[in-house]
Amino acid sequence: MGIIKVENIRVFAYHGCLKEETKIGSDYRVDLEVKADLQTSAVTDKLNDTVDYVFLNRIIKEEMNIASHLLETVAKRILNRIFNEDKLVKKATVWVSKLNPPIGGDVEKVTIKMTDKRKK
Repeated sequence: MGIIKVENIRVFAYHGCLKEETKIGSDYRVDLEVKADLQTSAVTDKLNDTVDYVFLNRIIKEEMNIASHLLETVAKRILNRIFNEDKLVKKATVWVSKLNPPIGGDVEKVTIKMTDKRKK
């Protein structure tokens, strides 16, 4: 097993329960960690034998572009797409953070962390 991380993906999106959030948008940070068997790719040196982090970044950007009320919903969509579209991924964890959330205080970010495993 090996781990691939894609960290600090910065996205502007329109998530939130408040009407203003869906109109003006906010800055977000997404981090992703996937576990997969990387032994074959370590030997073959071929992109087809590993999890392509360009592919992972694209999924995150596409799913962040779909407005949702909750960050949990976005995180679950990201995980579902990863497992549906890349059979090498065995386990994945995603962190979705809203930067400077409008919650009435000086708060840097709020973060949702969600982990899932491939169903056998």
